[in-house]
Amino acid sequence: MVKKIIRTYKDQKNYQIVPSSDVDHLPKVEGYNFENSFDLGKFLESYAHTGFQASHFAHAVHIVEEMRKEDATIFLGYTSNMVTSGIRDIITFLVKYKYVHVLVTTGGGIEEDIIKVLKPFHVGRFQVSGRSMLDMGINRAGNIFIPNDRYLYFEKFIQPFLDRIYKEQKEEGIVHSSQDITRELGKEISKEKNCEESILYWAYKNNIPVFCPTLMDGSFGDLVYFMKQRHKEFVLDMSADTKKIVDIALNSDKTGAIILGAGVAKHFILNANIFREGLDYAVYINTAQEYDGSDSGAEAEEAITWAKIQPTAAHVKVHADATLVFPLLVAGTFAKK
Repeated sequence: MVKKIIRTYKDQKNYQIVPSSDVDHLPKVEGYNFENSFDLGKFLESYAHTGFQASHFAHAVHIVEEMRKEDATIFLGYTSNMVTSGIRDIITFLVKYKYVHVLVTTGGGIEEDIIKVLKPFHVGRFQVSGRSMLDMGINRAGNIFIPNDRYLYFEKFIQPFLDRIYKEQKEEGIVHSSQDITRELGKEISKEKNCEESILYWAYKNNIPVFCPTLMDGSFGDLVYFMKQRHKEFVLDMSADTKKIVDIALNSDKTGAIILGAGVAKHFILNANIFREGLDYAVYINTAQEYDGSDSGAEAEEAITWAKIQPTAAHVKVHADATLVFPLLVAGTFAKK
């Protein structure tokens, strides 16, 4: 041990520091100056030179602004928990004013949008006994509480809707895709008092397609199961969704994606853009890591190898909870006056 220490000391005596390369052209690291009156625009701009994920966020703002400037077709993908949370209202804003052009979500993203038109969800807490919540008839999604009766309202809304869809299939030979279903759901929601709170309502009103590749994975699928018990010939055509979203990608001069969360909502968008050799712009906001080889955690550089994103594309991943970051992103882009 003594000899090793001496040898290390001798090596240190001969060690020379490598001369520094010039990095003065790069931004200086500094945070927002609160000494002056607060300005939201300047505050968000300051993220660019704050470092870490703040700088990734600033890059995301820049990319979204480029999407808009270049009149790209913007695909917004979001997982169901975004609709569970208050992010639903922000997505509704984007759809209402036609700031995005294609939506892709998962089963819960459809059903919870409908349920919230009928009855609200409530903020609770994470640390609570599962057994006690079960006994009280309250479901929990993170720290958001959803009473069982919300699904009774949902069932009353959906059952006559499915009867109508089945009648159209039987009498007119119409087989609906998930995008047809979401459009028709938006039409049904238009009859409700709180319709203007709904993503699906504004998508229907503005003719913005909403794709849901996992429509059967949730309460809607449960009700379809009972429909199939009564009418075994009842079917939905999921292949029509693939054709339509690919056609949208192919017919777009430029395409961009903003993806909140990951999984199917992410991959359905990326896969459609393979047919045009990849997205021109991509912004990911999620907390998934790539080290398990999952699609959810995969970085944009991996997507480039599959031709899902173009090698020259502007892209960034913000490693963060979208409920924290996405409202700020919208404030710095679409909602900016």
